[in-house]
Amino acid sequence: MKESFYITTPIYYVNDIPHIGHAYTTIAADTMARYKRMSGCDTFFLTGTDEHGQKIERAAKAHETSPIELADKVVIRFKNLWKRLDITNDDFIRTTEPRHLKFVQLLFNKLYEQGDIYLGNYEGWYCTPCESFFTETEAPDKSCPQCGRTLEKLKEESYFFRLSRYQNKLLEFYKSHPNFVIPNTRFNEVKSFVTRGLQDLSVSRTSFSWGIPVPFDDKHVIYVWFDALINYISAINYGCKNSETSRYWPAVHIVGKDILQFHAVYWPAMLIAGGIEPPKQVVAHGWWTSEGKKMSKSLGNVVDPNSMISQFGRDSFRYFLLRDVPFGQDGDFSIKAIKNRINSDLANDLGNLFNRVATLIKKNSSGLIPDVSGLPEAEENFEKMHKSAAESMEKFDFLNALKSIWNYISWTNKFITDAKPWALTDKNKLDVTLASAAYALHAIAYELAPFMPDTAEVIKRRLSDNSEFKWDNFKWDIRGSKVEKGEILFRRYDFKKDVKENKDHEKEKSHISIDDVMKLELKTAEIVSAKRVEKSEKLIKLEVSLKDEKRTIVAGIGKSYNPEELIGKKIIIVANLAPRQLLGIQSNGMLLAASNKDTLSLLSVDKDIDSGSPIH
Repeated sequence: MKESFYITTPIYYVNDIPHIGHAYTTIAADTMARYKRMSGCDTFFLTGTDEHGQKIERAAKAHETSPIELADKVVIRFKNLWKRLDITNDDFIRTTEPRHLKFVQLLFNKLYEQGDIYLGNYEGWYCTPCESFFTETEAPDKSCPQCGRTLEKLKEESYFFRLSRYQNKLLEFYKSHPNFVIPNTRFNEVKSFVTRGLQDLSVSRTSFSWGIPVPFDDKHVIYVWFDALINYISAINYGCKNSETSRYWPAVHIVGKDILQFHAVYWPAMLIAGGIEPPKQVVAHGWWTSEGKKMSKSLGNVVDPNSMISQFGRDSFRYFLLRDVPFGQDGDFSIKAIKNRINSDLANDLGNLFNRVATLIKKNSSGLIPDVSGLPEAEENFEKMHKSAAESMEKFDFLNALKSIWNYISWTNKFITDAKPWALTDKNKLDVTLASAAYALHAIAYELAPFMPDTAEVIKRRLSDNSEFKWDNFKWDIRGSKVEKGEILFRRYDFKKDVKENKDHEKEKSHISIDDVMKLELKTAEIVSAKRVEKSEKLIKLEVSLKDEKRTIVAGIGKSYNPEELIGKKIIIVANLAPRQLLGIQSNGMLLAASNKDTLSLLSVDKDIDSGSPIH
């Protein structure tokens, strides 16, 4: 029987559109799934969407739609992005599907009947966007440790999972599975968290209705994380009679570091309580910043994967994400960095290699790969590369796997340069050189197939190999085959041209139309209170009055003004700016100020004008 391999992404929340974090996790999982399939493993790859919880309910209300209608729209965006990225998932699960609801209620009921779930009262701090509870110790300033937003005080009846009962069993499991979490630094964090002591986990809510009902108490819906985690077994009908996919469990979960605790602590505890084997492994990756800054909609620096695919192509985008940063560490995304990768690695190294090999074979062998055997240098170096790349892949070390492949690309380029086929007069040596270069390209295509499927397929087909990417198919059976040169694989980016285009764009931006001006809704506002925002030297929280309306505005004027001198000032604000979060405070508007180096001066009116009056 083939070895089975089950890999999952987290299921993604449907309160927002897909971003680079979603793409990164899913590309990593897809790359590993492709690698395992090529290696002959019976592979199952799952992704999907998490569609329950209070923040989905609130997001739907804000969009004046129902939660399921919101979910239906966002799910399409995820599925369309996965098609554009050529993601090869075997299933896509939604937590609103009946097959999932059944499993959640079965496990909840089982744990309740055996005393692992009990009714109590919850009182504490809750972050709705993160769907997470925090103690006073974890959040002393009443802001979410994960996203910085202000926490809500909750007090309600709740069912609890006896997580504390499984502290020792978890520690025993960690000890007997030393590679359960990678990288090891994250595993140390998990073990430290559990060692400090576990509290029972609230697993139901009564303050909203958008969720799976507790099977024996319809006043409660099941806490979204308890619900969501079960998708990994509900998708494969785990334990069901005649299930064809149950065999895949246990799974390898790829997750972001922010949800590691749920997957490496709560989830295995739930499974142990339910008499189910814990996951095989949890692989935690880091976060992406943009140009050194945390990505946020308010800063306008969120990287849209669809835009990156349109601009650079999906293979280049896939390559950059897995090559530029060690998997597990945080990374910084920039347009300059991806262009540099394309120019140096893809255009210069790989693209030029294929182009020169195809040109040499066309010129010296009528476009046919010489029919020779015994290519010791190319074969020996390939075996070393293949072994090194495979060892890295088994550790989810995508970066070093790609480095091994690129070392072989570099060796092949040097081999051609040293052999000087353009100057060889010995026909046998020339044929061996050309055949060795073609063999190396063939091997490179196979190695790159999990990472860059389009590029690998193009190279393979141009070498007249139309077989499926399976290592069992990798034979030196393309001797005598025709090599098609075709278009260049990757085009270089001209940074000087980019600078000129940016300057031209800035010139275009220097003039705006009257229509642009009319979009701004400027009004007068009176400052009625002001205080500094904790943990910030610059930010001041203002309460302003616009006649019959009061608003909160957070402004970065703390180095130019003291809060007490602001009260009573009549200022000018942009009243139709979309709200945004600053250090956990929602800011609803923007004030206008003139600047002179580090000094700011608020714009105001010079006559007694009523608050809320429009600016024309």
